[in-house]
Amino acid sequence: MGKIQRAIISVTDKSGIVEFAKALEGLGVEILSTGGTARVLRDAGVSVKDISEYTGFPEMMDGRVKTLHPKVHGGLLGLRDNPDHVKAMETHGIQPIDMVVVNLYQFEKAVEKEGVTLDEAIENIDIGGPSMLRSAAKNFKYVTVIVDPSDYGPVLREMEESGGKITLRTRFHLARKVFSLTSKYDSAISGYLSCVEL
Repeated sequence: MGKIQRAIISVTDKSGIVEFAKALEGLGVEILSTGGTARVLRDAGVSVKDISEYTGFPEMMDGRVKTLHPKVHGGLLGLRDNPDHVKAMETHGIQPIDMVVVNLYQFEKAVEKEGVTLDEAIENIDIGGPSMLRSAAKNFKYVTVIVDPSDYGPVLREMEESGGKITLRTRFHLARKVFSLTSKYDSAISGYLSCVEL
Protein backbone atom coordinates (compact mmCIF):
# COMPACT_ATOMS: atom_id res chain seq x y z
CA MET A 1 0.00 0.00 0.00
CA GLY A 2 1.16 3.53 -0.73
CA LYS A 3 1.41 6.54 1.53
CA ILE A 4 -1.76 7.59 3.36
CA GLN A 5 -2.97 10.71 1.59
CA ARG A 6 -6.57 11.21 2.77
CA ALA A 7 -8.33 10.46 6.06
CA ILE A 8 -11.85 10.80 7.44
CA ILE A 9 -12.01 11.72 11.11
CA SER A 10 -15.38 11.65 12.90
CA VAL A 11 -15.27 10.82 16.59
CA THR A 12 -17.53 10.96 19.63
CA ASP A 13 -14.62 10.40 22.01
CA LYS A 14 -12.34 13.31 21.11
CA SER A 15 -9.51 12.42 23.51
CA GLY A 16 -6.20 12.76 21.69
CA ILE A 17 -7.82 13.56 18.34
CA VAL A 18 -6.40 17.07 17.95
CA GLU A 19 -2.82 15.89 18.48
CA PHE A 20 -3.37 12.93 16.15
CA ALA A 21 -4.90 15.10 13.42
CA LYS A 22 -2.09 17.64 13.70
CA ALA A 23 0.45 14.85 13.30
CA LEU A 24 -1.40 13.50 10.25
CA GLU A 25 -1.49 16.98 8.77
CA GLY A 26 2.25 17.25 9.37
CA LEU A 27 2.68 14.05 7.36
CA GLY A 28 0.79 15.61 4.44
CA VAL A 29 -2.55 13.85 4.98
CA GLU A 30 -5.70 15.66 3.81
CA ILE A 31 -8.35 15.51 6.54
CA LEU A 32 -12.07 15.19 5.88
CA SER A 33 -14.41 15.55 8.83
CA THR A 34 -17.97 16.07 10.02
CA GLY A 35 -19.93 18.32 12.39
CA GLY A 36 -18.51 18.61 15.88
CA THR A 37 -15.24 16.89 15.08
CA ALA A 38 -14.55 19.31 12.22
CA ARG A 39 -15.22 22.26 14.54
CA VAL A 40 -12.87 20.93 17.24
CA LEU A 41 -10.09 20.32 14.73
CA ARG A 42 -10.57 23.65 12.97
CA ASP A 43 -10.60 25.53 16.30
CA ALA A 44 -7.26 23.87 17.09
CA GLY A 45 -5.78 25.12 13.83
CA VAL A 46 -6.01 21.89 11.82
CA SER A 47 -6.88 22.30 8.14
CA VAL A 48 -10.11 20.36 7.56
CA LYS A 49 -12.40 19.80 4.59
CA ASP A 50 -16.04 19.24 5.53
CA ILE A 51 -17.55 16.00 4.26
CA SER A 52 -20.32 18.08 2.68
CA GLU A 53 -17.71 19.99 0.66
CA TYR A 54 -16.09 16.72 -0.43
CA THR A 55 -19.36 15.04 -1.44
CA GLY A 56 -21.08 18.16 -2.76
CA PHE A 57 -24.09 17.18 -0.66
CA PRO A 58 -25.12 18.87 2.62
CA GLU A 59 -25.45 17.17 5.96
CA MET A 60 -29.17 16.87 6.66
CA MET A 61 -31.94 15.47 8.83
CA ASP A 62 -30.29 16.55 12.09
CA GLY A 63 -27.05 14.84 11.10
CA ARG A 64 -28.69 11.51 10.30
CA VAL A 65 -27.37 11.75 6.73
CA LYS A 66 -23.85 13.04 6.21
CA THR A 67 -21.37 10.26 5.33
CA LEU A 68 -23.76 7.87 3.56
CA HIS A 69 -22.59 8.84 0.09
CA PRO A 70 -20.89 7.07 -2.87
CA LYS A 71 -17.95 9.47 -2.71
CA VAL A 72 -17.31 8.29 0.84
CA HIS A 73 -17.99 4.58 0.48
CA GLY A 74 -16.59 4.37 -3.04
CA GLY A 75 -13.43 6.02 -1.72
CA LEU A 76 -13.26 3.40 1.04
CA LEU A 77 -14.33 0.27 -0.84
CA GLY A 78 -12.64 0.78 -4.21
CA LEU A 79 -9.96 -1.82 -4.99
CA ARG A 80 -6.93 0.19 -6.01
CA ASP A 81 -5.52 -2.63 -8.17
CA ASN A 82 -8.80 -3.35 -9.99
CA PRO A 83 -8.92 -1.40 -13.29
CA ASP A 84 -12.75 -1.39 -13.32
CA HIS A 85 -12.88 0.07 -9.81
CA VAL A 86 -10.24 2.67 -10.67
CA LYS A 87 -12.14 3.65 -13.83
CA ALA A 88 -15.43 3.97 -11.93
CA MET A 89 -13.73 6.15 -9.32
CA GLU A 90 -12.26 8.38 -12.00
CA THR A 91 -15.56 8.60 -13.88
CA HIS A 92 -17.51 9.65 -10.80
CA GLY A 93 -14.91 11.89 -9.19
CA ILE A 94 -14.33 9.53 -6.26
CA GLN A 95 -11.00 10.00 -4.51
CA PRO A 96 -9.39 7.17 -2.53
CA ILE A 97 -9.76 7.47 1.24
CA ASP A 98 -6.83 5.75 2.92
CA MET A 99 -7.72 6.09 6.60
CA VAL A 100 -10.87 6.19 8.72
CA VAL A 101 -10.78 7.36 12.34
CA VAL A 102 -14.21 6.84 13.87
CA ASN A 103 -15.69 5.98 17.23
CA LEU A 104 -19.40 5.58 17.71
CA TYR A 105 -22.28 7.32 19.45
CA GLN A 106 -22.25 6.02 22.99
CA PHE A 107 -25.47 4.01 22.83
CA GLU A 108 -24.87 2.03 26.02
CA LYS A 109 -24.22 5.15 28.08
CA ALA A 110 -27.30 6.81 26.61
CA VAL A 111 -29.66 3.99 27.55
CA GLU A 112 -28.21 3.70 31.07
CA LYS A 113 -29.59 7.15 31.91
CA GLU A 114 -32.61 7.09 34.17
CA GLY A 115 -35.84 7.84 32.32
CA VAL A 116 -34.35 7.56 28.82
CA THR A 117 -37.12 7.30 26.21
CA LEU A 118 -37.19 4.95 23.24
CA ASP A 119 -36.92 7.96 20.90
CA GLU A 120 -33.80 9.16 22.74
CA ALA A 121 -32.30 5.68 22.55
CA ILE A 122 -33.01 5.44 18.83
CA GLU A 123 -31.27 8.77 18.16
CA ASN A 124 -28.13 7.33 19.80
CA ILE A 125 -27.92 4.48 17.29
CA ASP A 126 -25.00 5.34 15.03
CA ILE A 127 -25.55 4.53 11.35
CA GLY A 128 -22.88 6.38 9.38
CA GLY A 129 -20.08 5.47 11.78
CA PRO A 130 -20.50 1.68 11.64
CA SER A 131 -21.05 1.89 7.87
CA MET A 132 -17.73 3.69 7.34
CA LEU A 133 -15.95 1.37 9.78
CA ARG A 134 -17.25 -1.73 8.03
CA SER A 135 -16.38 -0.39 4.56
CA ALA A 136 -12.87 0.50 5.68
CA ALA A 137 -12.32 -2.78 7.55
CA LYS A 138 -13.60 -4.84 4.63
CA ASN A 139 -11.02 -3.10 2.43
CA PHE A 140 -8.15 -3.39 4.94
CA LYS A 141 -5.88 -4.31 2.04
CA TYR A 142 -5.86 -0.60 1.21
CA VAL A 143 -7.46 1.26 4.13
CA THR A 144 -6.28 1.84 7.70
CA VAL A 145 -9.17 2.03 10.18
CA ILE A 146 -8.90 3.23 13.77
CA VAL A 147 -11.63 2.87 16.41
CA ASP A 148 -9.52 3.10 19.56
CA PRO A 149 -7.61 6.25 20.61
CA SER A 150 -4.92 4.01 22.12
CA ASP A 151 -3.95 3.11 18.53
CA TYR A 152 -3.16 6.72 17.54
CA GLY A 153 0.40 6.58 18.86
CA PRO A 154 1.43 3.24 17.32
CA VAL A 155 -0.10 4.18 13.95
CA LEU A 156 1.72 7.53 13.91
CA ARG A 157 5.02 5.88 14.81
CA GLU A 158 4.61 3.40 11.98
CA MET A 159 3.77 6.18 9.53
CA GLU A 160 6.74 8.28 10.65
CA GLU A 161 9.11 5.32 10.29
CA SER A 162 7.82 4.27 6.86
CA GLY A 163 7.23 7.54 5.03
CA GLY A 164 3.48 7.62 5.71
CA LYS A 165 2.66 3.95 5.13
CA ILE A 166 0.98 1.30 7.30
CA THR A 167 1.79 -2.41 6.98
CA LEU A 168 -0.82 -4.95 5.90
CA ARG A 169 -0.37 -6.73 9.22
CA THR A 170 -1.29 -3.59 11.16
CA ARG A 171 -4.24 -2.83 8.88
CA PHE A 172 -5.57 -6.37 9.39
CA HIS A 173 -5.15 -6.11 13.18
CA LEU A 174 -7.07 -2.81 13.20
CA ALA A 175 -9.81 -4.24 10.94
CA ARG A 176 -10.40 -7.12 13.36
CA LYS A 177 -10.94 -4.58 16.13
CA VAL A 178 -13.65 -2.95 14.01
CA PHE A 179 -15.70 -6.10 13.57
CA SER A 180 -15.37 -6.91 17.26
CA LEU A 181 -16.63 -3.42 18.13
CA THR A 182 -19.54 -3.37 15.67
CA SER A 183 -20.62 -6.84 16.83
CA LYS A 184 -20.74 -5.66 20.46
CA TYR A 185 -22.44 -2.43 19.43
CA ASP A 186 -25.22 -4.22 17.56
CA SER A 187 -25.62 -6.68 20.44
CA ALA A 188 -26.11 -3.78 22.86
CA ILE A 189 -28.80 -2.28 20.62
CA SER A 190 -30.51 -5.64 20.14
CA GLY A 191 -30.40 -6.30 23.86
CA TYR A 192 -31.96 -2.96 24.69
CA LEU A 193 -34.69 -3.21 22.07
CA SER A 194 -35.58 -6.76 23.16
CA CYS A 195 -36.59 -5.33 26.55
CA VAL A 196 -38.82 -2.59 25.11
CA GLU A 197 -42.56 -3.07 24.65
CA LEU A 198 -44.60 -0.70 22.50
